[in-house]
Amino acid sequence: MRVLVVEDEIKTASFVRKALQAEGFATDVLHHGDEALAAIETTPFDVILLDIMLPGRDGLSVLKQMRDRKITTPVLLLTARGAVSERVEGLNAGADDYLAKPFALDELIARVRALGRRSAGPGAVMLCVGNLSLDTVKRVAQRGDHQIELSTREYLLLEFLMRNQGRTCGRMAIVESVWDYDFDPGTNLVDVYIMRLREKIDLPLQPRLLHTVRGVGYVLREPS
Repeated sequence: MRVLVVEDEIKTASFVRKALQAEGFATDVLHHGDEALAAIETTPFDVILLDIMLPGRDGLSVLKQMRDRKITTPVLLLTARGAVSERVEGLNAGADDYLAKPFALDELIARVRALGRRSAGPGAVMLCVGNLSLDTVKRVAQRGDHQIELSTREYLLLEFLMRNQGRTCGRMAIVESVWDYDFDPGTNLVDVYIMRLREKIDLPLQPRLLHTVRGVGYVLREPS
């Protein structure tokens, strides 16, 4: 599951991101309302954690714009304001759930899981590219009849590429999503994991799925 955390308190955002990543969620973090709305319009997230008090466009405004534009991604509102009237305002604006600060991380994770299950339609947990499939609940990859054993990072890398199938993914985008670095570590880390993943999913006598776009990045696509 891919989760977007929109929270302007840096420490809170960091705690939440680490907790979600420890549970295996791909997690993006933004701190500004306008940036969040732009990302939501262009990137498919499974759940959005949205703080109400944000610089630029506030959380309720972001939420209303989402719903006006028919973006139905489940939203969990986060706020330090806990009055009943404010909760009602958020729910009326289109929020799916509401959590007042301070909150327990265990409760937050449970609510994120519940929203993810609620939003998943039939088959939505299964990603497929050609005869390669990835069950994102059981975290099991398979190509044809062959089950593929993956490490945690290999799984996260494969899920990221499959969610972006057909699109070229640059090294920096991979580093940010899979390793949660906001800088290029200046190593061949991505290349090494791409090589490991390619050895596992591009089986002998099978069409190649994982391709290098020289000077740009990598793309996972169905055989032509």
